[in-house]
Amino acid sequence: MGVPTASPPSCPTKIPQKQWLEALGALHYVLGFTILGPFSSALLLFLLFTRFWSLTVLYLMWLYLDRDTPSQGGRISNWVRNWRIWKEQRDYFPIKLVKTAELPPNQNYVLGAHPHGITSTAPFCNFITECNNFSQHFPGLQRWLATLAGIFYIPLFRDYIQATGLRPASRHSLDFVLSQLQRGQVVVIVIGGVQEALYTEPGQHCLELLNRKGFVRLALRHGASLVPVYSFGENDSFKCKAFPKGSWPYLWQVTYKKITGLPFCFCWGRSIFSPNALGFLPFPMPITTVVGAPIPVPQLGAPTEEQVNHYHRLYMEALERLFEEHKESCGVPASTHLTFR
Repeated sequence: MGVPTASPPSCPTKIPQKQWLEALGALHYVLGFTILGPFSSALLLFLLFTRFWSLTVLYLMWLYLDRDTPSQGGRISNWVRNWRIWKEQRDYFPIKLVKTAELPPNQNYVLGAHPHGITSTAPFCNFITECNNFSQHFPGLQRWLATLAGIFYIPLFRDYIQATGLRPASRHSLDFVLSQLQRGQVVVIVIGGVQEALYTEPGQHCLELLNRKGFVRLALRHGASLVPVYSFGENDSFKCKAFPKGSWPYLWQVTYKKITGLPFCFCWGRSIFSPNALGFLPFPMPITTVVGAPIPVPQLGAPTEEQVNHYHRLYMEALERLFEEHKESCGVPASTHLTFR
């Protein structure tokens, strides 16, 4: 307990080939979730007006028949989870995983991942891929990362993200996972969601949590233990401009989010060709994900508001303790504290 379980630190003197591979690994993740979706949709539309139009028609027919798969069994590929490119992405920052307590496989869990950041890099790398050997440090657990349900309607892209273990963040989808007869099911939820992405700013630790209680209700319905998780450095991989509530840029961001379900953040990284030029590549800032101890909860088919508030308060207190205990070892000043909204 309390022993770090992480990838080895990056070598201080890397050969150019290694540097390029790491940069491509980090860029692949960013572009995969910003460009791959629109590109795959455009590709199908383009094929519709060529002699390969039948491929588009057949795929759309299959897409309709397969529409419920993401919310049910999904199609996880261990081959995809073990791609080398995830290890290159890990080494670029580097990303580490710290285990502070055991998660026995005879229980189900709801992991609350904080903060959202711009791209939720650490939750994806540590819990979905095997770049930091999650299955060795927490054996017997099958984990899923909840994300926006709408992106599972994007053709081709949906199949790619399903293979990693992403699933819709809907009640039906998450209830399905935690209702399985086999124990050891883990649902990872980035609780702050896209709203929290608007608070992303290097050195800041502001969480959207005060009124986010759906994850507690989910845990209570199934008797799944709550586990707080904090990724130090997640907010530092991009430079962002956060706007105060009530300002017109903030109102514009909120309106865009309501219409599209996606965040629009004023942020930037570095160029893949030059560290001094602006670009889409995140800054290589260390990220350390600390997994806290589980909080046991009873199984209540219809939890009352008082019960939900009680376990929500216990969770917030545990998360705050986790932050305070590990912040200095992760480079956060002792005077810095979590802010809840």
